Amino acid sequence: MISRWIARALRLPLRLVAPGTVMRIRTGPLRGRRWVAGTATHGCWIGTYERETQRVFEQSVRPGGVVYDIGANAGFFTLLASKLAGPSGKVYAFEPLPRNLAVLREHVRLNGAENVEVMPLAISDRAGMARFATADDPAMGGLSERGVLEVDTTSLDTIRGTIAPPSFIKMDIEGAEYAALSGAMEVLRTAKPVILLSAHGYVQHERCTGLLLGLGYSMTILVDGTADGNYVLLARSESS
Repeated sequence: MISRWIARALRLPLRLVAPGTVMRIRTGPLRGRRWVAGTATHGCWIGTYERETQRVFEQSVRPGGVVYDIGANAGFFTLLASKLAGPSGKVYAFEPLPRNLAVLREHVRLNGAENVEVMPLAISDRAGMARFATADDPAMGGLSERGVLEVDTTSLDTIRGTIAPPSFIKMDIEGAEYAALSGAMEVLRTAKPVILLSAHGYVQHERCTGLLLGLGYSMTILVDGTADGNYVLLARSESS
């Protein structure tokens, strides 16, 4: 009971932050950058959001690197990639949901992230249109035949040659991972990027793992999804 009251007391100040308030990120590698409160979890402007993922970015993204943020959502990791890649690098932020796109673009603007290009697309195995299922949490939507929203899609192989090849890919797209990787076979074979992959469900995990192993990748499991089916993998090409 005491710990519950303590937890409530610690959360109370967060309720006083009005949605839409532009905050300075308090801690972490994005400290000092601007963030719009209410556009995602408070952990973003506090700086504690997905600390392990932040560490992977810091270890993997180098100045001059090219990052594909696939499933950019509100843009926290887009901003982190922008900072780490620096002026000589490039970040392509892929996001199809209109609400997220507006927030993503605002965060890019607020922070003067000139090395970021926002791509209003869902990544899949083909170019065209697809249904997108939204959720109460804007971060949880994804491609689904049951979706009511239609979004533009493309594959990484389709746009290969029109944008710079990636050195690092972060992919978190709520169950469409295998389709996205299937549509990126040539990009993966030639560019051999490091991949930080969220695999949603055991079937996605197994299929994605098999595909990447077949391309000569080795994998480290950062989050074991045995309990809930949500895995996070870090994949590196053994020939890079």
